[in-house]
Amino acid sequence: MKQLLNFILIIIISILFAGTYGILHDQITFTLSPEYYTLLKFPQFGIENLDLNIRIKAGIVGFLATWWVGLFLGIAYASVSIFLDSRKVLKVTLQSILINLCITVVLGISGYFFAVYFLTPENTDWYIPLETVDIRNFINVGSIHNFGYIGGVAGLIVGIIYQIKKAKAIL
Repeated sequence: MKQLLNFILIIIISILFAGTYGILHDQITFTLSPEYYTLLKFPQFGIENLDLNIRIKAGIVGFLATWWVGLFLGIAYASVSIFLDSRKVLKVTLQSILINLCITVVLGISGYFFAVYFLTPENTDWYIPLETVDIRNFINVGSIHNFGYIGGVAGLIVGIIYQIKKAKAIL
């Protein structure tokens, strides 16, 4: 019973952390390129016509774009937790999720610098709406987002290794 409860809690915690990360992340990247949201993300998520503050819309996009990553990560962490000491697993898994988030943040920041130094409108084959005025920052934000997803996967790998080592797997 404790393992089932841990399994469910890990998934819920992971979704909440990912969604919160997405909200905060998109508030920061909205500041860098509002056009990335108004011209791309709001229409992509079908919220361009909602009568809401633009920052709230960015938060909605952030949550909708990341909660499912939290679900995926949560299922992975919860699945591993089945084989671990149920008395230690919640604390260790929470630490693993935080490690995952840190790696995601670091890689997202790396995505910004990658864009600044290596990406140009000429060598970037992304959809950029014709109305985009600040193409440079549009590309920077796109790169931050892409690297963030890479960070989520890289963080999962490191997080699971940490989770297993720290909880002393009983496989």
